[in-house]
Amino acid sequence: MKIEKLHPWNVTPADAANIQKDLEKRVSLMDDFNKIELVGGLDVKYKKGSSKATAAAVVLSFPGLEVLETRAVEGEVSFPYVPGLFSFREIPLLIPALEKLKTTPHVMLVDGQGIAHPQRMGLAAHLGIFMNIPTIGCAKSRFIGTHEKPAKEKGSYTYLYDNGEVIGAVLRTRTNIAPVYVSVGHKISLPTAVEFVLKCTTKFRIPKPLRTAHIASGGQGGQLIINC
Repeated sequence: MKIEKLHPWNVTPADAANIQKDLEKRVSLMDDFNKIELVGGLDVKYKKGSSKATAAAVVLSFPGLEVLETRAVEGEVSFPYVPGLFSFREIPLLIPALEKLKTTPHVMLVDGQGIAHPQRMGLAAHLGIFMNIPTIGCAKSRFIGTHEKPAKEKGSYTYLYDNGEVIGAVLRTRTNIAPVYVSVGHKISLPTAVEFVLKCTTKFRIPKPLRTAHIASGGQGGQLIINC
């Protein structure tokens, strides 16, 4: 998979914030794709007591959700933890895993925020610009914004707001289970993103592409899978 190099990663937090401001202008909130037959998933697993982490990228068929390709790469985390600048910690790890993919997914699910971010430049939005494909942020928790509780039934959702602006959706992927936070990353609309996350969710709360990537990175006791 080809990844565009848009800026350096060895930067200060102040430089990183300025980069986000510049990139925010490139984000598209409109559907920009044809038929979707391949869906990707990304996740990063940090090693306790270490500066190392494992980034995993997977590709599944759609709508069948059969796992077609798995890539995982271990590396050092060099950027400090700064709220709002999470993409500068994870994208340098994810790029090598993405570059190993032989196929390019038509849409990518990212374990993180899209525009549900103070600068509207969360991990999914930042990655979407680098990959130049539709991306969706699907996070397990809220970073910013306010919302009403969605109904308890699967498929129910409410909007996530920040200063009156809709920045995402709080989506129930399973009945009576905690919701996930869906936000646009790039080249996709929020209604389509919500619909797509639901179509990628099987018997678990987390969509299968993200769950597959999580296991591939060594999460939840999963066995690390590396295709070189």
